[in-house]
Amino acid sequence: MNPEKFTLSSLKSAYDLKELSPKEVVTSLLGRIERINPKLQAYLRVDSEDALAQAERADISKPLGGLPIAIKDNINVTGEKTTCSSKYLANFESPYDATVIRKLKEAGAILLGRTNMDEFAMGSSCEYSAFNPTRNPWNLNKIPGGSSGGSASVVAGKIAVAALGSDTGGSIRQPAALCGCVGLKPTYGRVSRYGLVAFASSLDQIGPLTHTVKDSALLLNVISGQDQMENTSCPVDVPDFTRNLNTSIKGLKIGIPKEYFIHGIDPEVLSAVESAIDWYKKNGAEIVKISLPHTEAAVAVYYIVATAEASANLARFDGVRYGHRTAEPKDVLEMYKLSREEGLGPEVKRRIILGTYVLSSGYADQYYKRAQKVRHLLRQDFSHAFEKCDAILTPTSPSPAFNIGEKMTDPLQMYLADIFTIAANLAGIPGISIPCGFTKDNLPVGLQLLGPHFMEEKILHPAHAYEQAHSWKDKQPSF
Repeated sequence: MNPEKFTLSSLKSAYDLKELSPKEVVTSLLGRIERINPKLQAYLRVDSEDALAQAERADISKPLGGLPIAIKDNINVTGEKTTCSSKYLANFESPYDATVIRKLKEAGAILLGRTNMDEFAMGSSCEYSAFNPTRNPWNLNKIPGGSSGGSASVVAGKIAVAALGSDTGGSIRQPAALCGCVGLKPTYGRVSRYGLVAFASSLDQIGPLTHTVKDSALLLNVISGQDQMENTSCPVDVPDFTRNLNTSIKGLKIGIPKEYFIHGIDPEVLSAVESAIDWYKKNGAEIVKISLPHTEAAVAVYYIVATAEASANLARFDGVRYGHRTAEPKDVLEMYKLSREEGLGPEVKRRIILGTYVLSSGYADQYYKRAQKVRHLLRQDFSHAFEKCDAILTPTSPSPAFNIGEKMTDPLQMYLADIFTIAANLAGIPGISIPCGFTKDNLPVGLQLLGPHFMEEKILHPAHAYEQAHSWKDKQPSF
């Protein structure tokens, strides 16, 4: 048995043919986790006994029967700690399942463990965890990307077959690109956010990180759908996302926005993405030059909207209801102040302060309301672009993975790591990152495909076609 070769779809076939059992697979993965996770520090917790018990009772006739999946630590699972990689929630146990967890359990999946993340999903490198930074399997001195860096690292490091992450400004796609796996952010409203600890409610989405595009489609089939527990989930049909993966890309119109091919992109990233564009052109896709004219404002708009919503969402962490409470405060006000001071990390505090400022009396019109107006223009840009093309192709990240600690003292440089992914969250459209090459230092490069609202098939289809024609997914990190 070779865990490095597992995908969700290949495991399912092996189960159906009685070549493997869930217990054999979980046992093999647990052994590999024990050897490799101390190097990657990607899992926060793995309950081996519980994982084996789930494998023993797995029903392989179900859609994800016996398939092990890792879960980002900001998604609630009944009776398990949900820490958001924060000291504030270090001892918090969830009393309920998130809707995506309920659906995974109903589909027969095995919940393998909880993955590390930037505290409360605020970060682009997975260095802002209160517990430890996670490392990139391709180079242990490099960051895996954030905030779902733990989920990307366990998949790329072959210590999980698939994982769930959350994407507020690129937190699935950016780490997927830097770790060399597939990361899918669904349309806002496609997947219920019920049970996801909120960072920025109008931007957050749960999505899969996998070895292949087909695996992402399989997981999306299970976790999608309207949820009565979550009023922003939408009443739209859920197609079988694996259905049209193998159709031809001839005649497909792929838009190339000039604003995403700018000065400052790493030359090796640019070269790999341009080679991918050439491949699509040679294989029958029509390459269409487009413009998304308000792209330059996306980072500024994002950090106004996201921090404003974060400051409101994190107001609940006050030492009263749950989570950390300071010891022996002299009065209620001191309890509020010290509980937050002691429990929250520097990046979370920075964003709360920024968000409180942009919402404060006298400044809300100048910053927050103006940002919402520009956000509307960004949405219009995409709507106009999708009148000319079926999908939009861009780099996922302007650079390959950078060194651990390299940008910790420069928050603005850290924020720019998400420059190509943020606009999709502001517009609410789906996006996927897939591997498209490696640098001379053997670091993965990702390309991003963006599609119209609720048209995930329009990005899964060309992504699968490119993946099948290249061998990037077959490369293995050698740490």
